[in-house]
Amino acid sequence: MNKPLVYGLLLSILMVSAPHADHLPPWVSALCAALLGWRAYLTWNGSPLPPRWLLTALTLAGAGGLLVEFHTLFGREVGVTLLILLTTLKFMELRSARDAMVLVYLACFIVITNFFYSQSIPTALYMLATLLVIVTAWVHLHAPGIALRPRLRVATTLLLQAIPLTLVLFVLFPRVQGPLWGLPQDAFASSGLSDSMAPGSISRLSLSEEVAFRVTYAGQPPRRDQMYWRGPVLWDFDGRTWSPGQTASTAAPQFTGTSQPVDYSVTLEPHNKRWLFALEMPDRISIPARLTYDFRLLQQEPVKARLRYEVRSFLSYRANANEAERQLKRALRLPPSLNPRANELAQQWRAAAANDEAVVRSALDYFGRENFRYTLEPPPLPGVNNIDEFLFTTRQGFCEHYASSFVFLMRAARIPARVVTGYQGGEYNDVGGYYIVRQSDAHAWAEVWFAGQGWVRIDPTAAIAPARIEHNLAAAVTDVAALPFMARNPPQWLHDLRLNWDALANRWNQWVLGYNSELQFAFLTRLGMEDITWQKLALHMTLGVGLVIALFALFMLRHLIKRQPDKVQAAWLKLCRKLAKTGLPRAAHEGAQDYAARIAAARPDLAEGIRDLADRYSALRYGGKQDEQERNEFLQRAATFKSRRGIIRAS
Repeated sequence: MNKPLVYGLLLSILMVSAPHADHLPPWVSALCAALLGWRAYLTWNGSPLPPRWLLTALTLAGAGGLLVEFHTLFGREVGVTLLILLTTLKFMELRSARDAMVLVYLACFIVITNFFYSQSIPTALYMLATLLVIVTAWVHLHAPGIALRPRLRVATTLLLQAIPLTLVLFVLFPRVQGPLWGLPQDAFASSGLSDSMAPGSISRLSLSEEVAFRVTYAGQPPRRDQMYWRGPVLWDFDGRTWSPGQTASTAAPQFTGTSQPVDYSVTLEPHNKRWLFALEMPDRISIPARLTYDFRLLQQEPVKARLRYEVRSFLSYRANANEAERQLKRALRLPPSLNPRANELAQQWRAAAANDEAVVRSALDYFGRENFRYTLEPPPLPGVNNIDEFLFTTRQGFCEHYASSFVFLMRAARIPARVVTGYQGGEYNDVGGYYIVRQSDAHAWAEVWFAGQGWVRIDPTAAIAPARIEHNLAAAVTDVAALPFMARNPPQWLHDLRLNWDALANRWNQWVLGYNSELQFAFLTRLGMEDITWQKLALHMTLGVGLVIALFALFMLRHLIKRQPDKVQAAWLKLCRKLAKTGLPRAAHEGAQDYAARIAAARPDLAEGIRDLADRYSALRYGGKQDEQERNEFLQRAATFKSRRGIIRAS
């Protein structure tokens, strides 16, 4: 096995495996790096490869280690790890062309596994570069005499020729829901909001710059302080954590007095939960989803792939004004004997207030008056009475602290209340004309129930840090150092570059990653394909692939056809055929001069003429002569020679 091929395969394995370094156990990464380095040294030094018994022992030990590490040998994580480890071990026994072909196939398969973790534009470009290296090594395997630059040219040509076929397959191949045709369950990572809230849960999430979803409004967008993207609604409180609790009602939600409708589309990133995000109150949605009694939008299945849907919401409404009694009782429950000081404060407000609205104002005034601070790094609340600790001791918190303590105070004052989590605001991208809602926009607020009005949103964070609602998180907190760099008001050029990149990524998501069965059917319908079925898709795909192959075949035949219309060669071949009929055929390997010499020996009467024609033919065909007069004279003499057929036949 020659050294350049070994090094080419080594580079291929390194490039396909490097992005997996974050997902592999450290000992696997170290073992693979050591094995590749060892193989490179053996190749450079010309030393023999390790014995098979040693490789077998390493294989068994590696598989055993993975079994201990993952407690299984099935699933995405352990499967990818095992594949990389076995590929590296296979590289250690690379001896024949067959071994090299196996490594090329394994490297191509590992390319696919990289898309399990990221399907972004940089990942796609990197994998394309990796594929070029793999194909270059494959070309070297079949044509070892070709230098590196021509090899790269051949590999690039092969990849370019594959683009039309790839486009046909991309457009027409039947789509199946879920990433990469139904991976095991562990392929679907969960990110974003959870279905519970405890001190610190949302402030940690606010440090993430990941995109939660993107929104495009059909008309005038609402004000930023109206952009409350409703998510999980939390009813039960155990003294520290809020949770949805058990479903207490299957009644349909009711909202009346609706106004200020807003139409928009949401492109939601997969988060492996059932809920969808929409502005309050969602009235209709373009995909199958259910609006629960507490106004959550739920899908039947978790969102495991990027999802796009159209929604209409009303920004002004009365929600469940006739709420069921058991729901109101549920919204008053508190764990007994906890947070006595908060309970006492709420009772004082209750006794002094004329109505429920006055109690709410007392609570918001308290937050605004008592030197509370909005911070990403609040002090811990380790005690059992953590609401009391926050309200009367630390007074530093994030939105979950204010929402949690506010709802506790309301319930203690006998006002039904609950916590709502979701996102607030969003960044407008003027390049793409849409809003970006990031994980850093995660938020928690409260809802209280007033007789005759129903559930009303109250955001206690707005009383502490109105800039959080009106602008963004960086404008509201003083400890901006805790934020990611791009969330700290970066230079304008960097901000513009980020928006441009996000607009490009959004188009990639919409047209490449988001090309699901619905978009496929809509696109093909616009192309004139009516009543699309799986059978029609398969037929069109077969025809498309056949058409591409036929076009490539015609393109290659074009070069063959171009070689025919050489009049000098045609005249010479015609003369050879005439001579063959007289019993003097030209051998397939015989050049013009040798053929003329043989004819001259056999037929001295034709010697002068045939030698003259052979000389002229050689000069015009191989001597680089382009003189038009010489060419015409040769054609005329060949034709004159042809006029002597009677002489040839007479011999």
